[in-house]
This record gives sequence, structure tokens and C-alpha cells, in this order.
Amino acid sequence: MRISPKVLLGSAVCLLVTACTGQTGASDEGGGGGGDGGGANTLRYLIEQLEDADELSRLEEHLADFEESSGIDVEVQQLDLDTMRTVLQTQLRSEDGPDVINWGSGPGFGGALAEAGLLYDLTAAYEENGWEVYDFAKERVTYDGKVYGIPGEMETVGLYYNTQVLSDLGIEPPRTLDDLRAACRTISEAGLVPLALGDQEGWPGGHLLSMALSSSLGADGMEALLSGEGSWESPEVVDALTFWQEANTNGWLGESPVSVDYDTMTAQYISGEAAMIPTGSWFVNDLAIAADFESGYVPFPAPDGEGVFASGLGSGPFVAANTDNPEGAIQLLDFLASEEHGQWVVENLQSIPARPVDTEGLDVDPLLAEVLDQVSALSEGGGELGYNIDVLMPEAFNEAMFDGMQAVLTGQSTPAEVAASLQAASQQ
Repeated sequence: MRISPKVLLGSAVCLLVTACTGQTGASDEGGGGGGDGGGANTLRYLIEQLEDADELSRLEEHLADFEESSGIDVEVQQLDLDTMRTVLQTQLRSEDGPDVINWGSGPGFGGALAEAGLLYDLTAAYEENGWEVYDFAKERVTYDGKVYGIPGEMETVGLYYNTQVLSDLGIEPPRTLDDLRAACRTISEAGLVPLALGDQEGWPGGHLLSMALSSSLGADGMEALLSGEGSWESPEVVDALTFWQEANTNGWLGESPVSVDYDTMTAQYISGEAAMIPTGSWFVNDLAIAADFESGYVPFPAPDGEGVFASGLGSGPFVAANTDNPEGAIQLLDFLASEEHGQWVVENLQSIPARPVDTEGLDVDPLLAEVLDQVSALSEGGGELGYNIDVLMPEAFNEAMFDGMQAVLTGQSTPAEVAASLQAASQQ
């Protein structure tokens, strides 16, 4: 999902459509997947609900290329996210269940399904087909040494800013937290909201913590924290929470951010009411469609020096363990892992594939092209990428994080109290 199941819902277009692109199944001994859905040459692909018919039409047109070349029909099925979370394991155990699903890549999502024996092992398929994906992305769909999925689109989380507003106010894009504080004060004095924020759904707060900690700790520090080697009660965690408490107390986040939903948050920035917005790379598409000004996109500032982008993967295709058509599944995954498909994703969905893509000759928004270059350079060893927490931690921890960030923003808990609750949740 889009960094988190809930985030996915907020950015459905990018990742859901990418999800849709994959459908097919594979199985160890044969079994259920595919059911009565059209015979041996039909694959059922279960995805999160798309936002409108146009997205489904574009997907089906793209899949028609695969269907024509393979002779395999792809039947796309949709469920809203909450329903899918409730029934997914039951569906995967059913003889009439999907051959392929589009789902999140973290241990609480794809990892939980793999642990339950519900996903098909794709390790040999990777070797045989030479699928080229970024190493760190492949690691996110690898559980207990076996590879179970094709990584979905990559996502980074950082800070967007209105280039004209910052230029008019004499502000350079902030690199350090002190730079950000000074920028917020100047923007506030000019009568604008410094940082658009809406945390009504809870998951945006997880992004706030992810970006602040990634820039503070770097990749190695985040890995230690996520693996349990580091403590969630460390000074760095408390300081990251404290910054957002400070920003809210000073009015830099607008009025009552916990009462504002994600769509209102993004509308606030696109309308020009807010000068900056902390969110993810999927927002590029919204800006290309609706904004009448140019934006820049930088890592969230670090306490000292430049920060790093927090990163994660959106939803990607996994194959049901009991599919009746493993060969067809592998053919479809080969289609989804190709550079041609990656180029289609960039041009049609404005998403970032988890593999190198040559964008020469493609019709790509300049900001998206910039983000693609950033991600490609970082993924191929040209710098650091941090981590988006909620795709890597279990659901119980994520709920503690979402609730904790809201408690900090409403003043119901101190940063130290929330850090202690995160440490307790990490040990469950």
C-alpha cells in the first residue's frame, strides 16, 4: 500500500493502478485460485478499489497488450480497502479466490500472508526471468529468505514548497530544522500557513515521524530502530516528536490539524493558502493536475545538515499459493517487471517504478522527472534513503504511532510519553 494501508487509500490512483497491472497465480501443488472465473486461461486479480472508471479503462487497455501476447485473460476484481483487509486471508484460502492480489509489502501485510502460507514463492522465477528491481525494494518483498512479490511503485516522503512564495519572502529551501523554524516564522508573519497538515485519518502523523527520524538518524540509525536494536525512547525519537509539538503550538500547522483530513490538507497547499506541505512523492501527480504554481521537493530537514528522504513501497502484486495457473502468473509478472511496463507507469500513472527506467522521450511532468532522478540515484547507491515506518512495522505498532502522534498534536500526551508507548508496542 501506499506506505501504509491507510496512506494507500489517500493516494489510491498511483498505487492502486500499479496494483491493477498485475494479476495471475502460481501454486505449489495446485488448488483453488482461479476457481470458476473463466477457465485455465483466466487469471483473477484482486486489487483495492479504484477511484473512477477512467483508471480502470486505462488499466484494461494496458493489460490488453499482455492478454493478446499471452492468450491469458485477466479478470480484475476490486474491493474497498477496509473490506479487503477483513476478508483477504479468507479469500486466499478459498477455492474460488484470486490468483493474484495487490497488497502492501511490509511484514504486517505481505509478510503476514507469507507467514500464513498464503503466498507463492517467486524466488526461482526471479532467477529464471532476470527481473531487475532495486535491491532495497526486493528486500521489502523477501521474507525468511524467499521472494514473494514484485515491488510496487516506490514512494518517498519529504517536504514540498511553493517556489514563488519562498522566493518572494526571501527564503531558501530549508536544509536544517533551524532553517525550517525560521522559514515558518517568516511565512506565518506573511499571513500564510507555513506547513499544511491534516492528521484526521492518523496515518499522515506516521509520515511526520518517519521523515523527521530518517533525517535525524539516517539509514543505519533507522535500521537499528526498526530491527529492535535501538530504543523508541531514545532522545532522537523524543526530539522528533517534540518538533511537531512545537510546530503545532506555534500555529505553523494551521488550525486543529487533527480535525483536518488529508484531502483538505492537500487542497490547502494547492490553493496557495499554505507555503509548504510534508507528504509523499505520489503528490506530484496532484500538483501536475491542479496547481498553478511550481513546487520544489526536498528531504525533511535534519537537526544539523541536510536530511534524507524517508522511503517505502506502495502496493505490489503477490501470487496466491493455491492458484491453478502458476505458469500464467509468471508470464504476467514478467510483463509487470519489464522496463516497458515501468515506462507506462511513469507516463500514465505518474508513479515511480522500483526498477531503473529510461524516461527519454516520455511525456513526464518536470517535478516527477526530478523525483525519478533523485530516487534512481539514491537507489543505485548515490546517497541515503531513510524508511517509512508504517510499511515495516506491525499493525499494533502503527496504531500506537498514529494514536501517539495525534496525542502529541492535541496535547493529550507528551513526546516522552508517546516514545514510551512506541517502545512498549515494539516489544509486543
